[in-house]
Amino acid sequence: MENVNSVKKLAYDLAYFYEKEYGCCSQCVIGAIKNTIGSRISDDVFKSATGLGAGLAGAGYACGALTGGIMALSCFVGRDISDFPDPEGIRFKTFQLSRRLVDRFEEEYGECGGDCSAVQTKLMGRSYDILKGERDDFINAGGHDDICPSVCGKAAEWVVDILNEEGLI
Repeated sequence: MENVNSVKKLAYDLAYFYEKEYGCCSQCVIGAIKNTIGSRISDDVFKSATGLGAGLAGAGYACGALTGGIMALSCFVGRDISDFPDPEGIRFKTFQLSRRLVDRFEEEYGECGGDCSAVQTKLMGRSYDILKGERDDFINAGGHDDICPSVCGKAAEWVVDILNEEGLI
């Protein structure tokens, strides 16, 4: 893709802004990709990511920025329902691209970098359970000032990188 750096910057900036202003990291990454290069990303895909935020329903498990990024990648190279038997093995190509995103998270945030609690602990010194009375503590610690917005921004940028490297954009 020509001018990929400007697309990466826009994806980063949008994901950062969305997380800072609106929250739900998984949707922020998907929204950023949709609004930069994602004509293949439907509103239903965006909506379906709602429950993945804050580490799967706020539980601190799989990082929402990562799961949102994987959902975005899957929209470009995923298996369709009409091809459920998948004789060409499309799902394995999706797994490979998704693993590249997981690897980037682990390079950036450590071995468990795909885990919301681990990312929070690395960047904030501890993790927060936002559904068990720690949401205000999370916000007061800067979770939505720069920390999670930057994680979302990097995820969106990495998705653009992977799609560009594969010639999918």
